[in-house]
Amino acid sequence: MKKLAFAVLAASFALAANAVTLRVSNQGDVQSMDPHSLNESLQLSFTGNVYESLIERDKTMGLTPALATKWTQTSPTVWRFELRPGVKFHDGAPFTADDVVFTFKRAAGDGSDMKGYTNPIKEVRKVGELAVEIETTAPYPILPDTLTTLAMMSKKWCEENKAEKPVDRRKGIENTASFKANGTGPYRLKERQPSVRTVLVKNFNWWGKNESNLDEIVFTPIGNDATRVAALLSGETDVMEPVPLQDVERIKSTGNFTVLQGPELRTIFLGMDQKRDELLFSSVKGKNPFKDVRVRRAFYQAIDEDTIKNRVMRGAALPTAEMVGAAVRGFQPDMNKRLPYDPEAAKKLLADAGYPNGFEVTMNCPNDRYVNDSAICQAVAANLARIGVKINLQAETKVSYFPKILRRDTSFYLLGWTPSTVDSHDVLTSIMGTPNDKGQGQFNLGAYSNPKLDELTLKIQSETDQKKRNEMIREAFKIHQDDVGHIPLHQQALAWAYSNKVSLVQLPNNYMYFKWFTLKSK
Repeated sequence: MKKLAFAVLAASFALAANAVTLRVSNQGDVQSMDPHSLNESLQLSFTGNVYESLIERDKTMGLTPALATKWTQTSPTVWRFELRPGVKFHDGAPFTADDVVFTFKRAAGDGSDMKGYTNPIKEVRKVGELAVEIETTAPYPILPDTLTTLAMMSKKWCEENKAEKPVDRRKGIENTASFKANGTGPYRLKERQPSVRTVLVKNFNWWGKNESNLDEIVFTPIGNDATRVAALLSGETDVMEPVPLQDVERIKSTGNFTVLQGPELRTIFLGMDQKRDELLFSSVKGKNPFKDVRVRRAFYQAIDEDTIKNRVMRGAALPTAEMVGAAVRGFQPDMNKRLPYDPEAAKKLLADAGYPNGFEVTMNCPNDRYVNDSAICQAVAANLARIGVKINLQAETKVSYFPKILRRDTSFYLLGWTPSTVDSHDVLTSIMGTPNDKGQGQFNLGAYSNPKLDELTLKIQSETDQKKRNEMIREAFKIHQDDVGHIPLHQQALAWAYSNKVSLVQLPNNYMYFKWFTLKSK
């Protein structure tokens, strides 16, 4: 017996010694293990390796079955989903229709950041142990696209762990789902140390075919650009993202690493508080300058986006006049022309609006999310100074930035948005729509509002005639541009760097799916 025990122990040590570990570093950290707590790319990308949705994106961004093997539209407002048999959560519990019904209720509830995806849904009902029907309030042809982002959770596990409600980043409320996870995906959560490291290990009971040879992924946030690059070049990190633009050529020149750059679906833009009677952080008292379209237009025309592109982004950005990029359905090529950069015209607009000497306002900006985010904000602040506007820049980590702006405790802010549906309706309802308690306008943090745009968005949601739908999208975009509801800046380029021992797939939504990564051990 002792010999047998020793043999088993020796085999375990041998397996551990031969385990393939991928080390990944990022500028920022994942904010929570709860997949419904924050609708943010890094968050959804990472938890997407642990949790799965009914439908997912393939390597070409097309729709492909995941926890649902088949979906059919049985009436204009009803879809039937056949669920994959034999799927188990990481704790061994079977995945069933009860978990789907529970998940949709959880995602639509208090604290959820995923309400925008459940807003058009009237009811989710169980029609068998492995079948559900989803009924929408009106015809909703892009429903399958919206479901690619909604992770399924275990009803039993959430109830046992008092995690029936999502983690609420706005209120700082945490629960078990913040630090533990129980998905169905190809990797399980082994260790979670916020702001230090998070470790995933292979789920050997996964239902799918894992193309990866990775046994373990160690994710480490490294905020300092120079430190992150040094970790890559020294071999302490196998994959890093984002790559500081000034270091791209240096990393390439070593011959030991690959820098993969490609277009991203994300649009970087500026938002302004247009709801309060008085701004939270401004020298203007008793009045909100951003309620005046002339002020918003002045800010737009004061920003030298071409210089931001060339100097700050080192050419790795595509200036835009629209809130979506060219790869998104509904993009209008002939409308993609920015207002001219004209500081003198901007000064006149401010003067006409009653601010001949400008004013002072605070700007919120993340410093660990986008490529050169702080530098972009600094450039914007410098541009606005030329027309008499003093910007008090608050650049901060996502840990404090997101709770603040999601509570709308902001007057002026920088944000980026990737339409997960790859459809213009996503940005219309999430960013431009008037905020309500159902999830519309959830990321419209300045509360821009135009009833005509809201009306068009509902029609776009239900329209099946693509020509009519595109015309309505065009009209809605025109309204938003005329209102200067937001100030679009650019679509940035993705930049990942990795050891030549690594093979991977890069998607334009900036998601890393480790099931498509391999690492040569020697």
